[in-house]
Amino acid sequence: MKEDNVILQKTYAFAVRIVRLSQYLIQEKHAFQLADQIRRSGTSIGANMEEAVGGLSRKDFVMKAGIAYREARETHYWLRLLRDTDYLAQPQATSLLDDCEEILKILTAIIRSSRETPTNY
Repeated sequence: MKEDNVILQKTYAFAVRIVRLSQYLIQEKHAFQLADQIRRSGTSIGANMEEAVGGLSRKDFVMKAGIAYREARETHYWLRLLRDTDYLAQPQATSLLDDCEEILKILTAIIRSSRETPTNY
């Protein structure tokens, strides 16, 4: 199931990029707090979607997916801040922001469809 789950694949790949960004911020820019913030929110997206997939109910799934969405919004904020304060070059920021926006769109669609799909009770 995980092999064909697009959101799990994309959020994991994004988390890998965020960890590498965090390492860069620490090693090259000595921006320890910013590195910690972006690492926490950026890796939490995929972790919460993993929990959502393993949820015990639709309500649990939607709740965890909602947390993943909020973490993605926070990550989007930190990426914009890093770009606008020159900690991150424009091309790298654009690439990461594009990935983050794609994840946000997918999460929005997942949450909407999960809320709208009737239960079979």
